[in-house]
Amino acid sequence: MHNSSSTVILAISILLLSGCNESKSNSEELTTSDQEKIATLIKKTEANMIFVKGGTFQMGDFGPIDEGTNGLPYSVHKDNKPLHTVTLDSYSISATQVSYDDFDTYTLATGKKPINNSGIEKKYRAPNVPAGVTWHQANDYCSWLSANTDNTYKLPTEAQWEFAARSRGQLYIFGTDDGTYERGKNIPTREEIRRSTKSNSLTSPSIIKSIPPNPIGIYQMGLNGFEWTNDWYSENYYKTSPQLNPQGPDSGSKKVERGGGLGEGTTAKFTFNRRSSLPDASFIAPNGELETGAIREHTFRCMSITK
Repeated sequence: MHNSSSTVILAISILLLSGCNESKSNSEELTTSDQEKIATLIKKTEANMIFVKGGTFQMGDFGPIDEGTNGLPYSVHKDNKPLHTVTLDSYSISATQVSYDDFDTYTLATGKKPINNSGIEKKYRAPNVPAGVTWHQANDYCSWLSANTDNTYKLPTEAQWEFAARSRGQLYIFGTDDGTYERGKNIPTREEIRRSTKSNSLTSPSIIKSIPPNPIGIYQMGLNGFEWTNDWYSENYYKTSPQLNPQGPDSGSKKVERGGGLGEGTTAKFTFNRRSSLPDASFIAPNGELETGAIREHTFRCMSITK
């Protein structure tokens, strides 16, 4: 861990002088104010990580082992079945999704263009809501954190994501403070969602930390847009998944996402639901054409392990 913002500022300055590809050119050198902002983001990120002690849990649709379901599953989806035993090593995961304010600081640091600053996506842009990104943008952000800290940051595996969303594997249907889903109590009301961004729409992302965290201190897992994971997607992966630290298939065309889309119903936001998306968040329309999806729905948070 870095002990002070000055240490981080010094490290960023060295990267600039060395001509790192992720840094701005000499003609666009960062100001001291910029460097302080970047240092603040890194310190905030490190302080925002929630330690998740490893353990063993039953991953997937846990309806058959939950009381009151008469042995029936909670969902009809096949890809969150069968229920299977998973054992994970300890790790840390961000308490919150990466916000636009966070991502804008990252693009400032690396000289990349700010994202979603035009078109319809600009309407949903606000400093304190989750940044809408492709899988590659999310992966690059976590990699940048690794290059500038003493920890290794990555996108979480879907097993790590679910274990954390369920507060270390408890039978929590939703990633809320008590596993329930109640508007005005532990879910934003429709009016609160409308006020989150300038769009005044129910498909707007909610403000980060606008509801209580789950019991281990993590906010809005699966409740504020899809969240990218590191895993390639396979519908039948659970049938062959190893018990210890599953990493997903070796390859694929789509990445696993967790959580529900903005404006979707409650069942889409079950902690064990699996989704999939092309890494660039595009999709095949009914007419067979490849189209760009609503990028604002595709969000992320990073996990970390000590180097």
